[in-house]
Amino acid sequence: MTWTGAADAQRYGSTILDGDRVRFRALEDADLPDLVRWWRDPEWAVLQQILVRPRPEEPVVEMLRSWSKSERSGDVGFSVVDRASGELVGHVTLFGAALPVRAATLAVMIGSEHVGRGYGTDAVRLLTAYGFREMGLNRIEIQVHAFNDRARAVYRKVGYHEEGIRREAVFHDGRFHDEVIMSALARDWQSGSTRGPSDA
Repeated sequence: MTWTGAADAQRYGSTILDGDRVRFRALEDADLPDLVRWWRDPEWAVLQQILVRPRPEEPVVEMLRSWSKSERSGDVGFSVVDRASGELVGHVTLFGAALPVRAATLAVMIGSEHVGRGYGTDAVRLLTAYGFREMGLNRIEIQVHAFNDRARAVYRKVGYHEEGIRREAVFHDGRFHDEVIMSALARDWQSGSTRGPSDA
């Protein structure tokens, strides 16, 4: 949409961090205990981490702070809160974008007690829209363990396409598992051939 004045720009600005169910905001110190607890939970770590292992709180806090600095133009991180209540439900990050390829990697963590309520789908949709509309990205990708069928279904629903397999790239429970590479492109998002922000 072509902006005809300041009101159009302000309308865009007022909605760019709001989804249907979630809102993005900066990381706050009060978020850290829940985020650390979710990151360290072995039942959920096996779905997104390379190695399930107990980690001290301090390095996890520093990792989350680093992901949330949003200081470099190619990296952003947000706490995800319920739009109605303001309750923290997770964290999202886009990282690694740089010229000339303008491609970033998406990472999402929804708290265990909030899974299955639509927060992940809305957060991925909102962060993808933000990456294309505000960061000027051309491509957003995500790597997901092949056995994580719920996550793959969410990414497909939002408009990501499975484009490749990293064979036996993940090791858990004494055996190797595949990792799936999924991506979304700006041209597909803008053309409506994937579920873009106007479809939410």
